[in-house]
This record gives sequence, structure tokens and C-alpha cells, in this order.
Amino acid sequence: MSRKAINAEGAVAVGPYSHAVESGELVFLSGQTPIDASTGKLVQGDIAAQTEQCFLNLFQVLSAAGLSPDDVVKVNVFLTDMSNFEVMNKVYATKFTSPYPARTTIGVASLPLGAQVEIEMIAKRK
Repeated sequence: MSRKAINAEGAVAVGPYSHAVESGELVFLSGQTPIDASTGKLVQGDIAAQTEQCFLNLFQVLSAAGLSPDDVVKVNVFLTDMSNFEVMNKVYATKFTSPYPARTTIGVASLPLGAQVEIEMIAKRK
């Protein structure tokens, strides 16, 4: 099976991985934490600000792949504090239109660099 790596300006990788990998008609986006590419550091602020930055990074990767949020079929959200679910969910709801992608939200003990949220996606080419 072949895979094509996609890397995007405006998104940061904190390890040895591609921002996304295309395999057939599916594009698997690596998890993005709320790192501001201009500073290389986590954005300051609450879970809403961190969720916004995750989506900014992910949508940069989607764009680099020639895709849009309408092409996303699955989203996985990782939260270090499930009490942040409601606020994250309000931000999330502004990023997609109905019918929304399938989604899983998982509580985790910790995330890279002390992030409160990490989000990954799967998109499909039309």
C-alpha cells in the first residue's frame, strides 16, 4: 500500500510524523495540539482558545491536501479534563455544518507540551 505524505505551513509537528498521510481516497490527519506556528509554543488561554488553535492548524493541513472541513468524515478529540467538554463542543459546533462528521471524545491523562486538547481527523476525497 502506498502513502503520500502531506505537510502544511502553519501547522507544527512535535515528532517524527507527517501532518497527514493520503492512502487511496482517505486522508488521515495527525493529531494537532494548540501550538501557534508563529511562536512554536502553546497558545495562551482557556480550552476555547486551545480548541480554536487546534482547528486552525488542522484546517491548514486540510487546505494543503486540497480539502475542506466538508470533506471530514471522522474526528477524534482528546481532552485532559472532561469538564472542558461543553466549551470544546461549542467551538467544535462552529467548525462544521450538518450533517456533522462522526466523532469520539476521549479523556486522557496528559498531552504533549501540556496541551489541554488534541484533535485528529480523517477526510475523504470526493
